[in-house]
Amino acid sequence: MPPYDPSAFPPFAVTVDLVVLTVRRHALCALAVRRGEAPFQGRWALPGGFVRADEDLSAAAGRELAEETGLHAHPPSGPVAAHGAHLEQLATYGDPKRDPRMRVVSVAHLVLAPDLPAPTAGGDANSARWAPVETLLVQDGGPGRDSEQAASLAFDHARILADGVERARSKIEYSSLATAFCPQEFTVGELRRVYEAVWGVALDPRNFHRKVTGTPGFLLPTGGTTTRQGGRPAQLFQAGGATLLNPPMLRPEV
Repeated sequence: MPPYDPSAFPPFAVTVDLVVLTVRRHALCALAVRRGEAPFQGRWALPGGFVRADEDLSAAAGRELAEETGLHAHPPSGPVAAHGAHLEQLATYGDPKRDPRMRVVSVAHLVLAPDLPAPTAGGDANSARWAPVETLLVQDGGPGRDSEQAASLAFDHARILADGVERARSKIEYSSLATAFCPQEFTVGELRRVYEAVWGVALDPRNFHRKVTGTPGFLLPTGGTTTRQGGRPAQLFQAGGATLLNPPMLRPEV
């Protein structure tokens, strides 16, 4: 058997792209950065970058998240820190023509975080913003639409974003991941608005309250109350120990 010859294989690069989702103003929003360099200079894209030779994929994703947004990731099983975010691997994208520079394989990651301040751009991004996912996924601007917001995302990022949104919508059905969009202490009403924003549907408040408080391990009462929603004091909860919900929170058919 002949010895392995690296030069016999075409070189390619590996990047990480981040689908960063949060709920702002009762809408599911994604983080977009305006590219400061070619290719697609000036176009909106998902945050991300090349993996360095001395780092693994999760470290690269965490570094890019911090550099381009100021957010810090924590492992899925770890505690949520202040200004922290849930980080998990989403999928791998390797179309030979997805990047005009060279053959680039991207390992996309899904990031979920509570409502956070405006992000701070860094790296090769010269601005960053939260935008409703429906806006970012628009491919062609229709009449009356802002042409800048309606322009398609750079690279294949519209597909990656759509896959990330669907992952989030599916996972909050059978896991406690919806609490990653909430502060450490939250009300049932605030959690319901997360489900409504992610799924894009309206839910019956009483039925939702009965389901989430009756699901073992989903929510843990803190003993406190809040009036930040207005009206009568509402009970505060935190995420319970369950990672899988039984029974699941089934998404209503639209």
